[in-house]
Amino acid sequence: MKLGSEAHKQLLCQSFIETHQEYEPEHLPFPHLNDEELARLHSIPFWAKALDIEREAGAMVNAFAQTVKDPVIKDVIALQGYEETRHARLIQTLINRYNIEMSVRPPVILPQKIEPAFTTFGFEECLDSFFAFGLFGIAKEAKVFPEQIFAIFDPILDEEARHIVFFVNWFTYQQQQNKVPSLRGLKTLWYYARALKNIMGAVTEGDTSGNGFTATGAVTFNIDLTPEKFLSVCLQENARRMAKFDPQLLQPQFIPTLCKIAQKILQLQPKRSTVISTSVLNTP
Repeated sequence: MKLGSEAHKQLLCQSFIETHQEYEPEHLPFPHLNDEELARLHSIPFWAKALDIEREAGAMVNAFAQTVKDPVIKDVIALQGYEETRHARLIQTLINRYNIEMSVRPPVILPQKIEPAFTTFGFEECLDSFFAFGLFGIAKEAKVFPEQIFAIFDPILDEEARHIVFFVNWFTYQQQQNKVPSLRGLKTLWYYARALKNIMGAVTEGDTSGNGFTATGAVTFNIDLTPEKFLSVCLQENARRMAKFDPQLLQPQFIPTLCKIAQKILQLQPKRSTVISTSVLNTP
C-alpha cells in the first residue's frame, strides 16, 4: 500500500471507525472503594488538570474537524473529538462518584491557529501514550487500586492508541498530499521537539502551559523499579497495544526507538542497585 494514496486514507479512516467503542461514562461500573483506597484516590493532585486537558482536547479537535475539507477524514477527526470529550466526561464522572473536591473550571479557550495546535497535540499524545501504557501496566501489577478501576480505564488507553496511530498516518498522508514527503522527517522532529517543550513546561514550577499526559500530575506509590525494567515494561505494553492494528498502517516509532537505544545503553553499564520510584499518572 502506497503511503498518501486513496487506499491509505480509506484504511486509516475505516480502521478508526470500526474500532470505535460505544459506552457512556455515567453508566460504567465504578467500584466501591474502602477508606484507604478512597484516601489514595483523593490524594492524587492532578484531577483538575486532567479534566481541563480533556475538555480542551475535545473542544480543539472538534473545532479542527470543522475546518477539514475531505468529508471522510472530517468524520474521523470529529469522532476523535467526541472520544476526547467523552474522556472529560469520564474524569468528571469519577470526580463526582468519589466526591473529589474540585473548583469551578475555567472556560475553554481555543487556540487561534487550530491546525498547528492539532498537530502539536498529536505528537504530544505520541510521547505521552508510550509512557502511559507502561505506567498503567506497572500500576495494575502493583494493584494500587481495585481491578475494576483498571478494567474501566484499560479501554481508554486503547482509545489513545487508536488516536496516535490515526494521527501518524494522517500526518504522513497530509505530507504526501502536499507533495513535501522529503520534509516529513524534519517536520516530525520539529513537532516532537515542540511537543516535548510543552510537556517539559508542565513540570516546570509555575508553568501550566504544557498539555502532556504524563506531565500533568503524579502521586508516588513507592513502587521501586529499575530504569531498565521501566523501559522494558513501556516497550512491552506499547507493543501489545500496537499489535491490535493493521500492520499496513504506520505506528509511532520515534519514542520506542529512543527507548530501545536507551535500554541497550543501560544494559552495557555495570549493574547497580539504584531504583526509581514510579508514579501512577492520570488517564486520558
